[in-house]
Amino acid sequence: MQIYLQLRKKKKLDSKGKIIMGVDPGTNKMGYGVIRIAGNRMEYVVMGYIELSKFKNVYLKLKYIYERVGSLVAEYLPDEVAFEAPFFGENVQSMLKLGRAQGVAMAAVLGYGIEVFEYAPRKVKIAITGQGSASKEQVASMLKNILNIAELPRNLDSTDGLAVAVCHYFQSSRPGFGKSSSGWDDFLRKNPDRVKQ
Repeated sequence: MQIYLQLRKKKKLDSKGKIIMGVDPGTNKMGYGVIRIAGNRMEYVVMGYIELSKFKNVYLKLKYIYERVGSLVAEYLPDEVAFEAPFFGENVQSMLKLGRAQGVAMAAVLGYGIEVFEYAPRKVKIAITGQGSASKEQVASMLKNILNIAELPRNLDSTDGLAVAVCHYFQSSRPGFGKSSSGWDDFLRKNPDRVKQ
């Protein structure tokens, strides 16, 4: 922790912008992506995934998630980390496993004193593509265009993690973005610039 704080202090001195890491929790593959914000520009840094299917023991898997996410934080020194919230399905056991994986990953980040954010899967898709029902392929294709990525990886868990980082940037740079309205009156009050006179 002390070494991390020293590295962050040094990073602030020769800072080239804010670093945001996004994580898409999973029990077999956990995607991650890192972007740098320079002024109003997003720059792609890295994306990848943590392979977890090789672990048959659930506790060793959780230990590995904790260590691997911690090592990513130490390597890329993010200022903020955003997570995709678990999808609520019918299988309670799957939800429990996913919640544990996300919790351990969050604990690894929080241990470094970094602020954590969370976004619903639908919100991430809307932020990237404008459609809450977009496919992984559509999200990946939009990210390729937004961030000028030369080649996308075969495994789209990586782009899912990157999408969470980009979603967080959009949400934090445009505070009103994505806020819901409870009716037309509420919408018009929040968006006076969208009313034609």
